[in-house]
Amino acid sequence: MTLTLHSHPLASFCHKVLIGLYEAEVPFEMRLVNLGDPEARAAFVKISPWGKMPVLRDDARDRTVFETSIILEYLEQHYPGPRPLMPADPEARLEMRLWDRIFDLYVQTPMQAAVAATMRGEPDQAAASAAALPTAYDQIEARMAGREWVMGDQFTHADCAAAPALFYASVVAPFGEDRPALSAYFERLIARPSVARVLVEARPYFDMYPLKDRLEPRFL
Repeated sequence: MTLTLHSHPLASFCHKVLIGLYEAEVPFEMRLVNLGDPEARAAFVKISPWGKMPVLRDDARDRTVFETSIILEYLEQHYPGPRPLMPADPEARLEMRLWDRIFDLYVQTPMQAAVAATMRGEPDQAAASAAALPTAYDQIEARMAGREWVMGDQFTHADCAAAPALFYASVVAPFGEDRPALSAYFERLIARPSVARVLVEARPYFDMYPLKDRLEPRFL
């Protein structure tokens, strides 16, 4: 197998790349990374000096690719699927990259900080981190009014980033009834075959998720 994704089926940033891989319909091997095992961690750090997942290894091109947004663009360049996941217009590509970063930095990051604080038994810090999410929700609500996907009719890398970010963020801080465009967008995302597949594959691992008691029954 040419491509190997070092990943974990519960990790939100890994979900982002998995969605892109399934959209591209490119064959790959997924290699489970267990950072809780000292020997496995030591082996992984030899691949990823920062110890961060996911990492894509391309043996055919002798490349090891880090960071989710870069991995997705690498796949688009070297292993394009049946449908482009990036707009053809350069200005639209910049806009797509902006929204990719919004989902990573302003949804994923505070969500992960809230979950980490919960794991440490710091409810005040968890609440403070979660308090950053409504600002992002409002921006997404405005963006998605009248749109199917972030860039309009085309499913792109921004949507790959949105799906796991919003899935886990909705557990930390529900969207609320005053954000119908965001809620409808989320429903379209989880119905997308690539996203649904990722969630099904994550299901056996949800018992490890610190906020598993808050997950909607339809995901279990």
